[in-house]
Amino acid sequence: MTRELSGVRALVTGGTAGIGLASARLLALAGAEVVISGRDAARGAAAAAALGGAVRFAAADLADLDSVRRLADTSGDVDILVNNAATFPGAMTVDQDVTSFERTFDTNVRGAYFLVAALVPGMVRRGVGSIVNVTSMVASRGVPGASTYSASKAALESLTRSWAAEFGGSGVRVNAVAPGPTATEGVVAEWGDTNDDLGRALPLGRTADPAEIAEAVLFLASPRASFITGSTLHVDGGGVAA
Repeated sequence: MTRELSGVRALVTGGTAGIGLASARLLALAGAEVVISGRDAARGAAAAAALGGAVRFAAADLADLDSVRRLADTSGDVDILVNNAATFPGAMTVDQDVTSFERTFDTNVRGAYFLVAALVPGMVRRGVGSIVNVTSMVASRGVPGASTYSASKAALESLTRSWAAEFGGSGVRVNAVAPGPTATEGVVAEWGDTNDDLGRALPLGRTADPAEIAEAVLFLASPRASFITGSTLHVDGGGVAA
């Protein structure tokens, strides 16, 4: 892999496992200095050590605004922000509890929103930056039991377009990657066999590996996507066509 991101600093939220960890690995291999955030300090330290010297861990809970502010302060001048941290409860609407609903939106939407608000002024000042929001196939497709998660990711896709319009004139690009069902530890724990069922229903007939989603994140974050902003790249095994 070419070192196309040498001299660049990236922050990947939810970067200690799954898609976030795979994205951090590719960004580091491309030469970036990478900060990964997560709630579990032990897992974060282990992930950073496994990824190597150009990666460091910062503990953060995106549902806590004070934690979001500390993350922004400790991350320094960030050139690439990957908004990946998410919670994904599965419940039918009539069974959805308020606490889980609020935490989902606090993490998936509010946390990402105010992290961008804290970091984008530096990107604007330097005249360059790339924000990649990790959303979901279900942001644009109805799946029973995914109403809260779907709505939060649809909100993040809407913010992708708004931020692209707000910051594009300053050289900051904002895009989204919408994965289909992906075989991550967290998703399997929450959704179980439903995740595999969704994968088998896709035109490609399977779930994704996190590394496949990470390739799309890397592309949109990189100079190779220099004329792309405000877009959602569907990496969903043909889910949008089904």
